[in-house]
Amino acid sequence: MQLTSPDFPRNAAHALHDAALQRALGNLKAGFPGKRAAAVARLPEFEALRDLGRDLKNHIIEHLDYYLEQFEASVQRQGGQVHWARDAEEARAIILGICQRAGAKTVTKGKSMVSEEIGLNEHLAAHGIEPIETDLGEYIIQLRGEHPSHIIAPAIHVNLDQVSDAFHQHHQQYGKHERQTEPRALMNEAREILRDKFLRADVGITGANFCIAETGQTVIVTNEGNGDLTQLLPRVHIAITSIEKVVPTLEDAATFIRLLARSATGQEISVYTTFSAGGRRAEDLDGPEEFHVVLLDNGRSQMVGGEQQDMLRCIRCSACMNHCPVYGAIGGHAYGWVYPGPMGSVLTPQLVGIEHAAHLPNASTFCGRCESVCPVRIPLPRLLRNWRAREFERHLTPQGYRFGLRAWAWLTRRPALYCGLTRLGARLLRWLGGRSRRIRSLPLAGGWSAWRDMPAPQGRTFQALWAERQRAAGMEGKR
Repeated sequence: MQLTSPDFPRNAAHALHDAALQRALGNLKAGFPGKRAAAVARLPEFEALRDLGRDLKNHIIEHLDYYLEQFEASVQRQGGQVHWARDAEEARAIILGICQRAGAKTVTKGKSMVSEEIGLNEHLAAHGIEPIETDLGEYIIQLRGEHPSHIIAPAIHVNLDQVSDAFHQHHQQYGKHERQTEPRALMNEAREILRDKFLRADVGITGANFCIAETGQTVIVTNEGNGDLTQLLPRVHIAITSIEKVVPTLEDAATFIRLLARSATGQEISVYTTFSAGGRRAEDLDGPEEFHVVLLDNGRSQMVGGEQQDMLRCIRCSACMNHCPVYGAIGGHAYGWVYPGPMGSVLTPQLVGIEHAAHLPNASTFCGRCESVCPVRIPLPRLLRNWRAREFERHLTPQGYRFGLRAWAWLTRRPALYCGLTRLGARLLRWLGGRSRRIRSLPLAGGWSAWRDMPAPQGRTFQALWAERQRAAGMEGKR
């Protein structure tokens, strides 16, 4: 996937003026947040479960090497094989090698953000292997030549007419000449075409939501069942995931599953939760002959022990982006890489370098909604501030921004001058607001006032109110 994060301001401006995208994003605001809230309300122990999930993840990260080695040994006992990939290039080479040894011509894929991270589809296609996305959302955007704009709803930016157009354009080669416009008819058409792809695939590739160290199992959660067909029907099953997805026990996996579905889609549990271990045994009626797990590092081990370590707790539920006002305004593609929203604004600079993603940590209002809904309590605003500090240290911020910060720091070290200028500024802004008490444009603040009016300040300054309250508290204490 081409990195366009350096173009975030341009991407965001384009998204704000895309009428079709804005209509599609309206569905996000009306859907996932409400469903999550209802699901949480039905589980009285949800907050305690969040604490448990946070503590479990912290324990796993502190002992990551131990659990990864235990997982590898458990997979081998089940007849599978674990492959270690330091970066995207190694992961692509490993998967291509497995496919070529299997003589694969077509590969079916279950939804996997890690495969997007390593650019797997493009790599397989360049070597004569056709990758076929089987998740309906992923399939739609594959037909459109796009990448996911959301972790669990990859085609959330697409409306019904656009889906109908894509199917009509690409399905005529299968004899589907009538343009369908009803959701059920479109889904049936996709199911009919994908059924043949499932049966013909030589290799199936899925992601893994969790890897269980004690049993050597991988776990995927889906609502369509495409993941089951992807890993059961082909001769070879490859699970590609990242190293932080390991969990110690089956019980721990159950804890995270309870958190994941409620936080993601507002369900008690996903329709399909599938545990896979090893290849087909003599007594098995179905299943792959080979089972491979590719564990990707790609910079994650460098996060252990660092200031961004908490990001490794992420279980990819998308609750942060579902509640983020910035994501809700511009969608996922504006972020310019695989992972959008608040979690992407933290993770992308780690994986591609802050110099290529310096805009993303600034794509936040710091309202705190992301942290308040995170099922494992990742302090996303703090992690974003960490990146802003690194950005400032490396002189990646615009010169005007750096000058403004230096001026503000100089003033705050001179309280009397700071308070005097604050009072003067408040009076000036009240004058500019006039009778409407709203300011339509401000020098040096065009990025704000171009989209909204600024309320003119009313009453006294914060410093004056604080001083008054302190004096009142002192007098109360003397009584």
